[in-house]
Amino acid sequence: MANYFKAAVKPKALPQLLTVTVDKLDMNGVGVARWQNKPIFIAGALPNEVVEVKVIEQKSKYSRAKLISINKKSDSRAIPKCQHFGICGGCDLQMLDLEEQLLFKQQKITDLFSRSFSPQDLTDKIDTSALPWQAAIKSSPWHYRRKARIGVQFDKKSQATIGFRQKSTNQLAAIKSCPVLVEPLNAIFPLLKKLLAQLTVKSAIGHIEVIQADIIDINSDNKITDKIVVIVRQIRAMSETDVGLWQSSAQKNNWHVIIDDGDKQLPLISLKENIPTVLSYELADSSNIYFSSSDFIQINHQVNNAMINQALAWLNVLSTDNVLDLFCGLGNFSLALAKYAKCVIGVEGVQGMVDKAIRNAQVNDFDNCKFYQADLNSHWLLESWAKGDTFDKVLLDPARAGAQEAVRQIAELKIPSVLYVSCDPATLARDSAVLVSQGYKLEKISLMDMFSQTKHVETMVLFTR
Repeated sequence: MANYFKAAVKPKALPQLLTVTVDKLDMNGVGVARWQNKPIFIAGALPNEVVEVKVIEQKSKYSRAKLISINKKSDSRAIPKCQHFGICGGCDLQMLDLEEQLLFKQQKITDLFSRSFSPQDLTDKIDTSALPWQAAIKSSPWHYRRKARIGVQFDKKSQATIGFRQKSTNQLAAIKSCPVLVEPLNAIFPLLKKLLAQLTVKSAIGHIEVIQADIIDINSDNKITDKIVVIVRQIRAMSETDVGLWQSSAQKNNWHVIIDDGDKQLPLISLKENIPTVLSYELADSSNIYFSSSDFIQINHQVNNAMINQALAWLNVLSTDNVLDLFCGLGNFSLALAKYAKCVIGVEGVQGMVDKAIRNAQVNDFDNCKFYQADLNSHWLLESWAKGDTFDKVLLDPARAGAQEAVRQIAELKIPSVLYVSCDPATLARDSAVLVSQGYKLEKISLMDMFSQTKHVETMVLFTR
């Protein structure tokens, strides 16, 4: 059988430069223009701008380009405050005016709701083009983040790079400062870099976490506020020399250092020798939430307190109310609800978090809080805590995966008021469609600008039957 060969076709060369007009931002805050009858995505470009770009990737349905220059600027363009913006993958929207950032996020939610609701829902039950938006919860757009994970990479010459991941890569961007971190943490990068250069076993560090927190001596309840906590995640044992270096740096910089080797956490520098300590943060009502360095906490302290206050106001919690708090975590909402409600039932999937929530209720003298462990993504209506008193109100604060199974069961219980706190607008839109289809009305919705300068969206929604 004869074989026939075709001459190889050379790939078409990419054009060097293009001039295009940006139409809109996509869901990730990337500028979108049109070229060759398909979208071309341009990071850093804003709507209505005329930009010069270089095509760096061509696919059958879209292209990507690098922004070279801006021939006509948007009135909404802002000057990025961070020297690493565009390289570091942490922030997406520093080039966009703050109020326009909020409008972008609000439109993002509106678009996702429009996709999630059926035509019948749109006409009979909810108009997604006119959602009942309330004022956004905001804080300072800078120096708001109280917790961060700092990556550490060593090259072949044992030189350290410390910082955050670059955009679309696992490589680190070398960070000198970060203006979204609270002030004490913003300046920690050169101090860590100097210390890492002195270590004898350099590749023993996986990463470093930093937290601004209160530290409490659990024997005496003495508190040191706004302490810098440094958690060193070790993949191998630390040498005695390196332990001494960390101790010296902790004393010099007033850090509280914890060494974590995966099996245990060893406080290297505590308030006093051999005195156990815990981390905590204070809520607006002066309750203290105790946590460990590996626990999830809301990273924007100011927005967290405002979010709790708005939840209480929207739910209008009464002294006769039985309130269900799903995905309750450490009790961040539960304790605030317990101050006004008859009874609060908090439910969380991880037993360790349940144990800490119980402890937090005890140390803050709330005896009307009860906490249970349950998989809220399974069928939980037959659990003992779900079959007790009728619930008047429910608050749920799920992870990014949302709470599709939970909202179906909330609808079965016919709980009159449902407050949904969301960190992912796509799953929020999906779950909202379930509630609306089961007879709930979307009463109020607001943005919570937990992560200013980024594409991430936090939302609070109130539903009533």
